[in-house]
Amino acid sequence: MTTGFLIAVAVIWLAWSNGANDNFKGVATLWGSQTTTYRNALIWATGATILGSVVSIAIAGALVKTFSGAGLVGAETATRPALLLSVATAAGGTVLLATFLGMPTSTTHALTGGLVGASLVAAGPGGIDWGLLLQKFAQPLLLSPLLAIGGTAIIYLLLRTLRGRLGIERHTCICLPGRPPARLPAPVPAAAAATRSRTGERRGFALAPASECVERYDGQVVGIQAQTVVDVTHFASAGAVCFARAVNDTPKIAALLLASSAVASGGKLAVVAAAMAIGGWIQSRRVARTMSRRITELNPGQGLTANLVTAALVLGASRMGVPVSTTHVSCGSIFGIGIVNKRRSWSTMAEILATWIITLPLALGLGALICWTAVAVMGG
Repeated sequence: MTTGFLIAVAVIWLAWSNGANDNFKGVATLWGSQTTTYRNALIWATGATILGSVVSIAIAGALVKTFSGAGLVGAETATRPALLLSVATAAGGTVLLATFLGMPTSTTHALTGGLVGASLVAAGPGGIDWGLLLQKFAQPLLLSPLLAIGGTAIIYLLLRTLRGRLGIERHTCICLPGRPPARLPAPVPAAAAATRSRTGERRGFALAPASECVERYDGQVVGIQAQTVVDVTHFASAGAVCFARAVNDTPKIAALLLASSAVASGGKLAVVAAAMAIGGWIQSRRVARTMSRRITELNPGQGLTANLVTAALVLGASRMGVPVSTTHVSCGSIFGIGIVNKRRSWSTMAEILATWIITLPLALGLGALICWTAVAVMGG
């Protein structure tokens, strides 16, 4: 079994893990706000992810260079087979563990930790550019969720004010299987009627069996029904988030293959894109439930706002070659909505934050251990 083959398998595993943990994040608000079903949201996410992967190489070349390791460590060290194998394996293992636990985590953090851990073994502390690590990696990863929380909260409040001035009202419908939404004349007291679904969501209305309450919008925007505008824009923004995530993540993973001769040049990006899409299709549900149902309750307008902010931040970062975490941005946006609507789950948010804190040192330790083993076995 050649070293090149082992690197290819490790990178495919990483791409699969990334898809399983990340692919649904862009459409989480579609399912969480009951705008569409889990399956339809997953189909939309998969299509947008594939499209983003295909075009990523044309507009995100800076990220390929960043995550090839060149600059952070010497060019010779960055292409050592032991380092490439260690980074891919450590990052893939870290992300897949979080996926099994149903926790959204950052592939960017896992890659960064694996790269630093492997580089410490391959080049030593003096062989790492710590200033570049802080500027190009640490700062964006720390600032991006704060920008997402603040930006989402501000934009949502502005859009809510605009909705009121346009005379668009929000009401609640009860949905029964096989029937169109029926408007409820008035809510019953929340304290008397609150129920909990299997996902632990609080419902402030008395529901018939197998029913759901959804929020709808009455009014028009430039002659079009407000609910239609919200739904179409919501779907478009969800697709934009998935597209942006693929643009931002595919080059990071492909960089490991581009630095090796494991796969012919023309097929490297296709291999990564396919593994990401398949991993997301098969193994997304646990993380999807956390993102869609456990952080906060969402209505379509709130989901739309979170997606617009996420797409803008991630696409802008990709264009500038800044390695932000789509996970941090998308979760930060939903956190922002939860803070504004005062229906957040602090325990779920704490679990997610703990996962983020653990991700980097865990990947770093795995990267160092695997690199040490690989050097001993393969000689570098």
